[in-house]
Amino acid sequence: MTVRVGPLTAEHWPEVERIYADGIATGHATFEAAPPTWAAFDAGKVREHRFVALDDGRVLGWAAASAVSDRCVYAGVIEHSVYVDPNARGRGVGRALLDALLDSAAAGGVWTVQSGIFPENTASIALHTAAGFRVVGTRERLGRMTYGPLAGQWRDVVLLERRLATDG
Repeated sequence: MTVRVGPLTAEHWPEVERIYADGIATGHATFEAAPPTWAAFDAGKVREHRFVALDDGRVLGWAAASAVSDRCVYAGVIEHSVYVDPNARGRGVGRALLDALLDSAAAGGVWTVQSGIFPENTASIALHTAAGFRVVGTRERLGRMTYGPLAGQWRDVVLLERRLATDG
């Protein structure tokens, strides 16, 4: 498998949406019950910090980031997600996407990249730890699931962050 990472665009959306839905179906990827529309995704993600991993034109995974706040003091803080096709997991796709996102964030003046991950998603926590993220803490009973077999259950979220070197 040859993985190439490039910008995530509207042309990739059908496969990105499918991979997003696969992650949602696990119950351990997000509080969201369904993927957003392309328009909502496009509006909510920073264009400079969204990527797809491709193998011979096929989308294997995606990563994207959002601003955590519109307050100017948080201008250099983003929150991100990484999703990998179930058939491509364990092959370095997540790491390639995360590395691309971290490189673009550093080049763009971001000083903190964070992510909230369910504690049951041990593969994602391991990926982030290997990429230099540290566990800041666990936000207990942060939200209640609205779908699937965990509907109605309160969920903890592990907050991880990586500080980036900046000139500022």
